[in-house]
Amino acid sequence: MLDGYIRVACASFETRIADVIYNSQEIKKRIDITRQENAKIVVFPELCLSGYTIEDLFLQNRLLNECLNQLEEIVKYTQGYQQIVVVGLPFFYQNSLYNVAAIINNGQLLALVPKTHIPNYQEFYEGRRFEPCFEDNLEIELFNQPVLFGRKVVLDCNQISELSLGIEICEDLWLPDAPSQQLALNGATLILNPSASNELTTKKDYRRQLVSVQSAKLICGYVYTNAGSGESTTDVVFSGHHMIVENGSILNESQGFDESIIYGDIDLGKLCSERRKMNTFKSSYEYDHLYFDLEPVDLQLNKYYDPHPFVPHDLKLREQRCKEVFEIQTRGLMQRLKATHISKVVIGISGGLDSTLALLVCVMAFEKLGYDKKNIYAITMPCFGTTSRTKNNALGLMEELGVTSETVNIAEVVKLQFKNIHQDENVHDVTYENVQARERTEILMNKANQIGGLVIGTGDLSEVALGWSTYNGDHMSMYAVNVSVPKTLVRYLVDYVSSLYKGQPLEKILQDVLDTPVSPELLPQEDDKIVQKTEDIVGPYELHDFFIYHMVRFGDEPKKLYRKTKLAFKDKYDKETIKKWLRLFYWRFFTQQFKRSCIPDGPKVGSVALSPRGDWRMPSDASVQIWLNEIEKI
Repeated sequence: MLDGYIRVACASFETRIADVIYNSQEIKKRIDITRQENAKIVVFPELCLSGYTIEDLFLQNRLLNECLNQLEEIVKYTQGYQQIVVVGLPFFYQNSLYNVAAIINNGQLLALVPKTHIPNYQEFYEGRRFEPCFEDNLEIELFNQPVLFGRKVVLDCNQISELSLGIEICEDLWLPDAPSQQLALNGATLILNPSASNELTTKKDYRRQLVSVQSAKLICGYVYTNAGSGESTTDVVFSGHHMIVENGSILNESQGFDESIIYGDIDLGKLCSERRKMNTFKSSYEYDHLYFDLEPVDLQLNKYYDPHPFVPHDLKLREQRCKEVFEIQTRGLMQRLKATHISKVVIGISGGLDSTLALLVCVMAFEKLGYDKKNIYAITMPCFGTTSRTKNNALGLMEELGVTSETVNIAEVVKLQFKNIHQDENVHDVTYENVQARERTEILMNKANQIGGLVIGTGDLSEVALGWSTYNGDHMSMYAVNVSVPKTLVRYLVDYVSSLYKGQPLEKILQDVLDTPVSPELLPQEDDKIVQKTEDIVGPYELHDFFIYHMVRFGDEPKKLYRKTKLAFKDKYDKETIKKWLRLFYWRFFTQQFKRSCIPDGPKVGSVALSPRGDWRMPSDASVQIWLNEIEKI
C-alpha cells in the first residue's frame, strides 16, 4: 500500500447449502491464500456463510445460531493479522431478520451493514424473509464487544488517509438511490459489494457496465464479489462473476463458473487526486466513521500502465481518436477565423512533424470554410542547420496541398543580428540558436500584418510542458492549433491524415516526414544529415508524455511516477535512465512555467492541457526543490 496502492481480492467458493461449518472453513482457507498474496481486503459473496438460496431455512434458529457461532470463529481466526474481511450472513435482531455484511479486521468485528434494498420480484423472494435496513445506525453488543449496526457507516484507515471503505449489497447497486452514492459523498474511496446475482443471457454484460459506470461516476474503486457454484439450481444458476474496478476501468474480472480468487491493485492516490480536482464532487458529513488499523505493504504491483497513455493501442480506437482530435483542431481554427473575420493565415513550415500537422489543420479548415487555399501562406525559412531533406519535404507539402509557398533564407539577416549584438557566429550556443528562432517568428508576424492574416502556431503539448521553445520565438503565435496535442500523438495524427491521401504523392511526403528524426535544425549539420536530435538533448518524448500524463492528471509524487514508469517501460529503459529524464522533466516543467503563463490561445483536445487560462495555473517562480529532493532519494 505504499504510494497509495492497495491489493484487494474477490473470493468465492463452492458453497454447501446450509452447511455453515463447512462454508466457514472454506472462508478461512481463502483468507490464508489472500494473506499470502498480500491482499489487504478480501470480499466474500452475499450470505456466503449460509448460502444465498436456502429459502425458508433462513427462518430456522439452528441455522441462524450457527451462522453467529461461525462468524465468531472467523473473527477469532483473523486475530494477529491486519486484513479487512467481508463476509455475508443472515442476522436476527429484535424481531427482524437482516441480510448483512460483516466487516472484520484483526480479531475484531468492526460493523454489520444490512442490505438497504430487498428485492421481491421475478426470481427474487428476499422480502419473504428479510427486512430492509433501518434509517439510523445502532450500537449493539456482539461477542462481548460493541459493534456498529447500520448502513450509514464509512470505515477509515488510520495509516492510509486515502483508504475509506463503504459497503453496499447486491441489489443496492441496481437502484437509482444506490447507497454507494452517499457513501462516496461521505468519503468512501473504495466500495465493497458482496453479491448474489444469478446468471442470465447478457446479464454479465449489463452487470459489468453497471459496476464500471458506478465506479466512474463516484470516482472510486469498486470490489464486486458474486456467489458461485454450490448454490441451489432449482430455478437459477450463479457463476461467480467477480469484478475489481478503478474509476471505471476494469482491473480484473473472473470469467465465471469457476472458483478462482481474483486480485487487483487499486491506486487510491489516483482516486483522491481526481476527486480533489472536481469541486462539484461535494462532501457530506452525515455518516458515522469507524477507524481501523491496516499497516502498509510494499507491493510488487500486478498492474499495467500503458507506456503511451495518449495513444490507444487498438487500431480502430486509435483511428477514431485521431479523427476526433484532428476535427477539434480544425473546428477550433475555423471558429477563430470566423470570429475574427479573417480569411488568411501564415504558417512557418520546417518539414518536421509539428508544422506539418498544423499545415494540414489549416488546409482542412479552409476546405470546410470554402476559403481559397492560396490564402494559406506557408513559409519555409532555411538557415545554417536546414537539411535538403526537410526543406524538400516542406516545399513538396506546400505544392501538393495547393497553398501559397514562400522561401525566405534567413542566414544573412541572422548574421546581421549577430553583428549587432556582438555574437561570434562560430560560437554555437543558445544565442546562436535562439536568434534564428526569433527571426523566423518576426518574419511570420510581419507577413501576417502585410496580408491581414493570423500566424498559426505549431508547438505541441510536450514542448509546452518542457519549455522546449524560444521565448517570443516559436513560443509565440496568434492561434496555436497543436498546443494540447502531445508529441506521441502528433505522429499518429500525421499518419492518420496521410491515410486520407492513399496512393497520392502527398502520402509519400507525409510518410517521409514521419521517418525524419525530430530536430530543431539550428546547428550546422554534417554532410547534409540531421545530427542535432531533440531527444538526445531533452530525452525520449514517450517518457516525457508519460510523465506529463501522470503528474498533471493525477498529481503523482516523483517516487510514485518513477515506480509507474518502471512498470510501463520495464523492457525498454533501465532505472538510471528513467531517473535521469524524470529529474530533467521536473526541473524543466517548473523553471519553464514563465513561457506557459503567456502562451497563445489554442484548442484543448484531451484530458491533459496546460493553458494558463484553463487547466493549469501555476506561479512562474514556484520552487521545484522538494520534488528534486524526492528524486534524489530514489
